[in-house]
Amino acid sequence: MKKRLWIVLSLVSVALLLSGCTEFNEPISSESKGFWNEFIVWPLVSFIKYFAELLGSYALGIIAVTIIIRLVILPLTIKQVKSSKKMQEIQPKMKELQQKYASKDAVTQQKYQQEMMALMQSSGVNPMAGCLPIFIQMPILIGFYHAISRMNATPAFDLGTFLVFPLADPSVVLAVLAGLIQFVVLMTGPAVDNPQMKVMMYIMPLMIIGFGIALPAALSLYWVVGNIISVIQNLVIYKPWNKKKTEPMTTGGAKK
Repeated sequence: MKKRLWIVLSLVSVALLLSGCTEFNEPISSESKGFWNEFIVWPLVSFIKYFAELLGSYALGIIAVTIIIRLVILPLTIKQVKSSKKMQEIQPKMKELQQKYASKDAVTQQKYQQEMMALMQSSGVNPMAGCLPIFIQMPILIGFYHAISRMNATPAFDLGTFLVFPLADPSVVLAVLAGLIQFVVLMTGPAVDNPQMKVMMYIMPLMIIGFGIALPAALSLYWVVGNIISVIQNLVIYKPWNKKKTEPMTTGGAKK
């Protein structure tokens, strides 16, 4: 089931990326045609332009729209977090079932799937609940990314500066800041036991720094603001200062 969900998510992500990649560096306007342009990229560009004119700069416009978007998808984020926390709570029982039905024969695996579904239903866990928000967030997040890139390619938009950083040019400082805050996001999030996921905690910030060094600083600004909001969300939802208190109890419970 997990493999199928990840395959679907990957295909949707690739489709969304490809739908905009062909015009990634082309100018954008109200005359741009196509579903991606008319219903995602241009509305986001117009939104940024509106707040830029209202607040006095494109930097403030990008910050305002980033905050608004994150607030709009906040209920979905909370729903995703709650689903993840429930999944974490039943992890010991799931591991017990995996050990109980370690055999790979069809009958054993069928029983394993039945008991696993029964466990999830009794615990109120819906596997799709954690995936649905990603489906909804993905077009918005990728669209925002494309909106800034294509505004940078449009002469009518002068992105200006943020503090002393020209938003149309790459900024090493903002890129590194975005990467460092991304690392804080991962550190303040849920406790991770999977070694592969721990490796990703170090790879993701480095990827953001790499992209930020090569792409317009406006995108790094978007990542900085978005990641700051994610840190605040993690502090409120996960309360990372309690991890050290709860982890020994969880470990002891798992051993029993």
